[in-house]
Amino acid sequence: MALRPYWKGYLKLSLVTCPVEMMPATSESEKVRFHTMNKETGNRVMAQYVDSVTGKPVPDSKQGKGYARGEDDYVVLTDDEIDAVALDTVKTIDISRFVPADSIPWIYLEKPHYLTPGDKVGDEAFSVIREAMKASKVVGISKLVVGRRERAVVLEPRDNGILLWTLRFGDEVRPEGDYFEDIGEEADDDALPLVRKLIKQKTKAWSPKMVSDPIQDALLALIDEKKKSLKPVKKTKSKKSEPAAASNVVNIMDVLRKSIERDEKKKKAS
Repeated sequence: MALRPYWKGYLKLSLVTCPVEMMPATSESEKVRFHTMNKETGNRVMAQYVDSVTGKPVPDSKQGKGYARGEDDYVVLTDDEIDAVALDTVKTIDISRFVPADSIPWIYLEKPHYLTPGDKVGDEAFSVIREAMKASKVVGISKLVVGRRERAVVLEPRDNGILLWTLRFGDEVRPEGDYFEDIGEEADDDALPLVRKLIKQKTKAWSPKMVSDPIQDALLALIDEKKKSLKPVKKTKSKKSEPAAASNVVNIMDVLRKSIERDEKKKKAS
């Protein structure tokens, strides 16, 4: 079942724009999670923020974000001040350039998301961008604000949709040479054929079952045994997602021609 989108905005390529929705492509909701409990009462133990000096609880209305500029010395920002630092990338994924589809090292790929049209009117523009990237064997590079940080993202055409990956920052990726440079390059020529044969024997088609978690399966079995002695808890129904706002109907061919003409004028002017 499709999940409610957690981000809505626009996908833009030159003058071509269409509304889009984004959902996480992965989920951790199936993981076994535990709450801290009071074993004597069976009640949950609740955490709260307290002042590190006075020891008194601090209500939400008095909490802010602190940036350390020295020991026990902070610059305090409120949520409103942080939200005021708005960028265009908060609501628009503007594809600024393209790179060959196989040119981005896997280590830079951070978290995947599914990108889909926001409404039926935007299907045509969305499909044109997607199919053009497929035909050219490229992926799009853009930026997007996620969690109050502007992240570089890569857009990869996938089936009828687009897979959007957030990318790690360059200073987050450690140079491989620091770890691999002392490893010998030569391999035993006599051993290679045997290892290749072993690899061939163990090579199979990919399956999600290859990344199953036996520890979680055992925990779930234990929890099921415990649940048999407990009364079931009624679940509250979630609110229905709000329909996406309708966009204006545009002629995609006219917009594409204008985009190309505009880019050609920029080249001549430069």
